Amino acid sequence: MKFISWNVNGLRAVVGKNFSEVFENLDADFFCLQETKLQAGQIDLEFLGYYSYWNYAEKKGYSGTAIYTKHVPLSVTYGLGIEEHDHEGRVITLEMEDFYLVNVYTPNSQSAEVKGDLPKRLPYRMEWEDAFRQYLLALDARKPVIVCGDMNVAHEEIDLKNPKTNHLNAGFTDQEREKMTTLLAAGFTDTFRHFYPKLENQYSWWSYRMGARAKNIGWRIDYFLVSNRLVDRLESATIHSSIMGSDHCPVEAVIRG
Repeated sequence: MKFISWNVNGLRAVVGKNFSEVFENLDADFFCLQETKLQAGQIDLEFLGYYSYWNYAEKKGYSGTAIYTKHVPLSVTYGLGIEEHDHEGRVITLEMEDFYLVNVYTPNSQSAEVKGDLPKRLPYRMEWEDAFRQYLLALDARKPVIVCGDMNVAHEEIDLKNPKTNHLNAGFTDQEREKMTTLLAAGFTDTFRHFYPKLENQYSWWSYRMGARAKNIGWRIDYFLVSNRLVDRLESATIHSSIMGSDHCPVEAVIRG
């Protein structure tokens, strides 16, 4: 089974570029989107042979997630089931026969209000991380979990071009990195690093400024994580850095059914 995850940074904008072509060429069993920036009814985008599920943020033009799938789920859940975390359309969970698929758009901790301070939304981000980890562990107690999406953290120094100058910036604070370490230690595997533990200059997001993408000055913040007991079913992990249309590129995992 092929799984794709892509932060599209506004689905309507990407549809105006190359989304349908990319979607059809990648031919995934599950195609997960983040940052759709849609409200219900704003777009009619269906593909033959796919079912689609959408979680919208209450705030217009903000956040949002979606999943297209060729396979009918047993059940679909939106959010974490926690009031304070379920207003921004950040999580969709599909229950399949022998696994859960969780699509997530992790909150960005945002820039510091004063230079040198910690990111202004970092305290909330820490609460989110703990709640999300407990959510995944509760699922994992029942079935193996595949979690994908824009997790808004470069875990290790190898995961961004300029670690020293970005230390303490949103997405590369010690606190955010430690939360990813804690999640992995709780029983999950980063699929890309499973196959490529030391491979450098592999990124999934680039700033629109200063020609960053052309220079490959990027961050790897989009992931597929799997329950450790799925590792022996992993076949490949890919970052599709040549696919344009967003400031992120699609990432992929192939898992034996």
